[in-house]
Amino acid sequence: MSSGQPKIYVEIIKKINQIIQHDQLTSGDKLPSERELSDRLDVGRSSVREALRALELLDLIETRRGEGTFIKPAGSFQLIDIILSFLLKSESARQDLSETRRIVEVEALRLACERIDDEAIERLNRLICEAKEEWSHGDLPVEEDYLFHKTIVTSCQNQLLLNLWMALVEYNKVAIEQSLKRAGRMSASIAEHEEIYHALKERDSEAAIAAMKRHLQNSRF
Repeated sequence: MSSGQPKIYVEIIKKINQIIQHDQLTSGDKLPSERELSDRLDVGRSSVREALRALELLDLIETRRGEGTFIKPAGSFQLIDIILSFLLKSESARQDLSETRRIVEVEALRLACERIDDEAIERLNRLICEAKEEWSHGDLPVEEDYLFHKTIVTSCQNQLLLNLWMALVEYNKVAIEQSLKRAGRMSASIAEHEEIYHALKERDSEAAIAAMKRHLQNSRF
């Protein structure tokens, strides 16, 4: 990818947001078609499609087969500036995003300690087991690591917090991989996940938060 492409991509997302505001669209409203967006923005349909795909991955919009693309609730377009900074990947943006991710995830964990159900607790245990299995074969369990954290944030039962967390983490799984590649980090990360899991299982908020803070500090992301 050339250095200019991310800026074009970011600009398209910003302009789609401007169209939403100009057309006074709200939750549940239908977005203009790809063709109309392409014409109004004077960019290729493939570029529009990529921007819409990014917004859909972040759970900001949804595509209904045969109907079109619709805005999802929670005022998620306020997250666009965060996403843009993330995609631009300046050093200061990465530092800000890392700090914000820690704040969001710790507060989500605090709520999850009260709201998590037994099914999610079991899912965390299963993800730890799967991560161990992957690592035993020499493979980095990047997806299992990501899903472990996502399960906790989802369990806070606050959709806006989840959307914010996804905006901060979804597009940089490569950072998770780079962190896990550090010498000794993979085994330590699994042990830290186990500590968080056991504290959550006991609904021990203080222990869970302390464990999560240590884990995020050690992960350097």
